[in-house]
Amino acid sequence: MAEQINLHSLKPAQSRKDRKRIGRGLGSGKGRYSGRGIKGQKSRAGSHKMRAGFEGGQMPIYMRLGKQRGSTSKDAMPIGPFRTSTAPVNVGALDRFDDGAEVTPETLVEKGLLKNTKIDVKLLGNGDLTKKLTVHVHAISATAREKVEKAGGTVSLLREPKPKKPKHRKPKPAAAPQPEAEAAEVSAPEEATSEQAEGSADEPATEGQ
Repeated sequence: MAEQINLHSLKPAQSRKDRKRIGRGLGSGKGRYSGRGIKGQKSRAGSHKMRAGFEGGQMPIYMRLGKQRGSTSKDAMPIGPFRTSTAPVNVGALDRFDDGAEVTPETLVEKGLLKNTKIDVKLLGNGDLTKKLTVHVHAISATAREKVEKAGGTVSLLREPKPKKPKHRKPKPAAAPQPEAEAAEVSAPEEATSEQAEGSADEPATEGQ
C-alpha cells in the first residue's frame, strides 16, 4: 500500500544539495582559507581565469614539442595561416535533387548535405549522376565536372580560382671547361718560357765568337 502523503511527509522528488558556503568559521569545514590553501597563485582572486594551455609562465607543452612538417605558406592546406579547406560534396549525393534543379550552397543546406554556408563547397567525383543540374559551387574536381556535363548539366564557379604564380628557378651553373683544354692552355706558356730560356743561353756564345 502506497504511503499516505501528508504535509509533514512532503519531500522533493530529487534530493537537494545545499550550496557550498565558504568563510563561515572553522566549524563549517570551509573557513579561514575557504578551501584554497595557504598563499600561492591559485589562492588569489582571478586565478582560475587562466587561458587553456597556460603553465605559469614556463615554456608550454605545445611549444616544447616538435611541429608538424610541411609547407606553411598562406595557400597551404590545412596547416597554413589562411586555411583553404572546403566542405566536400560528392556527385552521387546530387541525385536527391529534381531533374533540372539548381544546385547552390543554400539548396545543399536545405537538402541536408551541408550544415551551413560558412565554408566553401567543393564538388567531388565519387558516385554517378543521372540528372541534368545547374551547379553553382566554389570549386569542382575534373572528374565531377566531366560527370555533370555528361549528364547534360552545367557548372559555374562562385569564385574563380587564383592563378598560380610561376616558380622562379635558379639558372643552371655554366659547364666546367674540359680537362684537355686546360692542359693545352697550361702547356702553351711553359713551351714559350722554355724557348725564351734557350734563346738567352745562345746569345753569349755568339758574342764570344
